[in-house]
Amino acid sequence: MREPDSKEPHSKESHSKESHSTKGAYVTGGEFNRDTSYIEDRITRDGTPGPNGEPGWPVEPGRYRLIAARACPWANRTVIVRRLLGLEDVISLGQPGPTHDARSWTFDLDTGGKDPVLGIERLQQAYFRRFPDYPRGITVPAVVDIASGAVVTNNYPQITLDFSTEWTDFHRPGAPQLYPEHLRGEIDSVNKRVFTEVNNGVYRCGFAGSQEAYDAAYTRLWNAMDWLEERLTGQRYLVGDSMTEADVRLFTTLARFDAVYHGHFKCNRNKLSEMPALWGYARDLFQTPGFGDTIDFVQIKQHYYIVHEDINPTQIVPAGPELSGWLSDHGRESLGGSPFGDGTPPGPVKAGEEVAAGHGAG
Repeated sequence: MREPDSKEPHSKESHSKESHSTKGAYVTGGEFNRDTSYIEDRITRDGTPGPNGEPGWPVEPGRYRLIAARACPWANRTVIVRRLLGLEDVISLGQPGPTHDARSWTFDLDTGGKDPVLGIERLQQAYFRRFPDYPRGITVPAVVDIASGAVVTNNYPQITLDFSTEWTDFHRPGAPQLYPEHLRGEIDSVNKRVFTEVNNGVYRCGFAGSQEAYDAAYTRLWNAMDWLEERLTGQRYLVGDSMTEADVRLFTTLARFDAVYHGHFKCNRNKLSEMPALWGYARDLFQTPGFGDTIDFVQIKQHYYIVHEDINPTQIVPAGPELSGWLSDHGRESLGGSPFGDGTPPGPVKAGEEVAAGHGAG
């Protein structure tokens, strides 16, 4: 998730909390426009540059660390794909806590407040290690080169695609085909609309700086939600007969919808749980290994309600909603298809990466 710009590699921890407040960082007037300029380096099979000249780094087990906060939907995608493909022992995982100030995500939940592998307190240190004057927001997910401690890429849409296409030599037996060649055109088309109208659409509602901007964003969001409801009424997955990258990208927004976006971002025409097809689809995925076992509702709510001071200045975190419905029967098997296609489910969550007791839907 993109955070406020930070150019403070030498900020002192003694500065007051107010000096690093996020106030004014999200709602800036008028329409919310996401900065989508990322570090576009690619990790490719042999280190070959990307097709548009993006610098290439070689696939190498144990070389990289994925930094992905549980709270962030963009980071959540990478955790899901890494787990589905069985890359846990190939790419290690660091998880910042759910809250941060205007400077950076921090490793405040780790012993001593430092990532145990990188030895840093703030993710910005990995960005500044490579770009001392990095001018943009410090975002998750980010892939870091462990030996140098420097960020490699934060281009989250490409990270998951490269996990699927460039790391194939290290996929687990039975790993699903999340980006099959014969479906890529349709997946890309669906992803484009879902990102524009839904993934980012909820943010355009929440961070709108005027009534006009909010009304336009709200209309676009619900037009897309109705399109998805219709599409998923007759098919189990967004594209094809098994889950793909498209389902991963939509799921992380749906998982946060009733808990956060409905109220906090004013996306309140109705709840996800009031849309039969989308709610059944979301539960189907949630109950599939690799999806729901990555969702930490406590950290999700803490992040949005505490960090976004512009729209929740009290920083009070709501107690609800009730979550047991995520585990109720969805009945989507009747639509056919199989979640993993010809593959198999992943095994248990890697030790140390489990969602904390009481933070899930159970």
